[in-house]
Amino acid sequence: MIIDRLKIIDPTVKRHFAKTITWRIVGTIDTMILGWFITGNPMTGLKIGGLEVITKMILYFFHERIWYKFNFGIPKRN
Repeated sequence: MIIDRLKIIDPTVKRHFAKTITWRIVGTIDTMILGWFITGNPMTGLKIGGLEVITKMILYFFHERIWYKFNFGIPKRN
């Protein structure tokens, strides 16, 4: 499985990848519902949600990796 291969690179990558997926599920459902309510068309909400799910997963993953490089607000790592 892809997620198991990621831990070979860095053990924290597996956690960041899992958080990326679960957060995107929540965020995409929210976007679909908002798109539906704003346009009145559930299909438009699905289209908007389907499109943004890919871009936001990629953005979040790299955002998480950048934050990991800094010790802001957490004890210093070895």
